[in-house]
Amino acid sequence: MQKFDVVVVGAGAAGLFCAGVAGQLGLKVLVLDHSDKVAEKIRISGGGRCNFTNIDTSATNFLGNNPKFCRSALSNYPPRRFTELLQRRGIAFHEKHKGQLFCDRSSEDIIALLLAECDAGGVTRWQPCSVKNVVFSGSSPDESSVSSYEIESDRGSIRCAAVVIATGGLSIPKIGATDFGYHIARQFGLRLALPRPALVPLTFDGDAWAPYAALAGLSLPVQIETGSKKEKFSFLEDLLFTHRGLSGPAVLQISSYWQPGTAIRINLAPAVELLPALKRAKLSSRKLIVNELAQLVPARLAEVWVQDGASAGHDWQRPISEASDKALAVLAERLMRWELTPTGTEGYKKAEVTAGGVDTRELSSQTMESRQAGLYFIGEVVDVTGWLGGYNFQWAWASAFACAQALAAKLAKP
Repeated sequence: MQKFDVVVVGAGAAGLFCAGVAGQLGLKVLVLDHSDKVAEKIRISGGGRCNFTNIDTSATNFLGNNPKFCRSALSNYPPRRFTELLQRRGIAFHEKHKGQLFCDRSSEDIIALLLAECDAGGVTRWQPCSVKNVVFSGSSPDESSVSSYEIESDRGSIRCAAVVIATGGLSIPKIGATDFGYHIARQFGLRLALPRPALVPLTFDGDAWAPYAALAGLSLPVQIETGSKKEKFSFLEDLLFTHRGLSGPAVLQISSYWQPGTAIRINLAPAVELLPALKRAKLSSRKLIVNELAQLVPARLAEVWVQDGASAGHDWQRPISEASDKALAVLAERLMRWELTPTGTEGYKKAEVTAGGVDTRELSSQTMESRQAGLYFIGEVVDVTGWLGGYNFQWAWASAFACAQALAAKLAKP
């Protein structure tokens, strides 16, 4: 039986970073992963350039049953700490949009950085290697205050003082996502917030969506919202029409807050005062309404909107000079407050992250240790979900760092 101070299960962003930091703080660390590849989500993120953090990160950019849980970890390891690490390693990066930082070259630079950090900490990696069983065996015989675990794996038995679960969620199963982390949490009696797809495209009933399927591929800036009163959430981002529904940053953002059976509301022309513009055109133009509307919103959208309006009994297929003010007001209102109810999402196969996970009431926000002594959870497996834009990677770095620091304080030899 091989012995380690810490076994990290999961060779993704959080797992590798935690292992590297803990190793450099003097711990003997083993990383296990059932896949032969590391950090696949990093590899495919950001169009291959990895949106690895957001310089404007705060707790307001996260959701979960207790969004404030992430404050401690984020304050102790803010985005600046990770960018300084990149600078020391000579990795070039740039800000693209709304504080989002991307690698200049490739996501592979972040993966290489994490592996280099692990090498610097003398971390052992077993891949591919599946965990068959995790057993808590009580206090170690030589240090009564330290826990002891026995792990059965494909490569034999392991004894360790602490286990870190960094296995992520259920999103993108084709790159190896599993429910292992949730299984371990349940095994040790820890509560879960129901996992669900997040940052995911929304779908609509086929017949109802048919008029808009022709807009597939069209992208435009919108304001999108869902909920009401204190539970109303809104984003100003780009929307993308698809054959099955809606995608793009605006929809991915709102999907994390959308509840099944409820509506979303979209302003398709947030930068335009539609009604005044249409009324001005009425006074000076002999063009059809659709032609004037195409000066204010994308032409394809204008055409579909007017056609669909005709099927709903709206008289928008005439010269704008002949239109009543009421008809123009209805047209503007519908474009500025398009309300529709999704029938579902594209599911985990298209979700960028998984919302829900290990209930934060079961964890220490300072150390990531659970009520089960010596068992830690970090990254996406925890019920902390960030917005689109680098926030989820920042949570991975911050939660991993907090965990590694706590492990070293507890287990490092004098």
